[in-house]
Amino acid sequence: MPKKYLIYGATGGIGSATARLLAARGHQLHLVGRNPDALGLIAAELNATYSTGDVLDETFLQRSVAEAGESIDGLIYAVGSITLKALPRLSRADFIRDYELNAVSAALSVQAALPALKKSGHGAVLFFSSIAATQGFGMHASIAMAKGAISSLTLSLAAELAPHIRVNAIAPSLTQTPLSKSLWQNDTMAQSIASLHPIPRLGHVQDLASLAAFLVSEEASWITGQIIGVDGGRSTLRVKG
Repeated sequence: MPKKYLIYGATGGIGSATARLLAARGHQLHLVGRNPDALGLIAAELNATYSTGDVLDETFLQRSVAEAGESIDGLIYAVGSITLKALPRLSRADFIRDYELNAVSAALSVQAALPALKKSGHGAVLFFSSIAATQGFGMHASIAMAKGAISSLTLSLAAELAPHIRVNAIAPSLTQTPLSKSLWQNDTMAQSIASLHPIPRLGHVQDLASLAAFLVSEEASWITGQIIGVDGGRSTLRVKG
């Protein structure tokens, strides 16, 4: 049975891959992003409705939900940032922007969508955390703090909104997206990072999109409050002595 999904960050690598997969399965989509040209193109491709604006604007979050319709079956918040700086180079503005973009606006998007999710009867919410929230990587203080908040938000909302709304998160390792291009566009650097994973490659957006589509579907109806690593085993396995 077709569902209606609201996708924030729909023009990013993970968001667009998830949108395409859900559309291919016959679901209705309302897409959200900042770039009107890119958003209009993908919306036309997928026969989707869309809202253009900045998720840091709380009134826009409310408007995007209203434009999505009275009832939605799932919300996917695929907005994020990658701020990699040594602590002395991080400003208060860096910390605040990462926290607001990754965590605060994620929470407020669910708050705005709550009536529409409840109306569906059995809604689902999906966030994106990171293995950096638990693994302790250097140069990650700002983004790891923000993604750690996403993991905690996932657990809190899953408890609060059960049993009718499920809340989960995916915690990827480095994935080849436009946002992370500076980390993998150099072949030597990409191979070096890939070799740190028990499955020695970088993530592909389809790795995440496949799990995302599953987690918001009825097939995952007994899964909530989980932060699931899609990371080639990097967060849990050490296969080299």
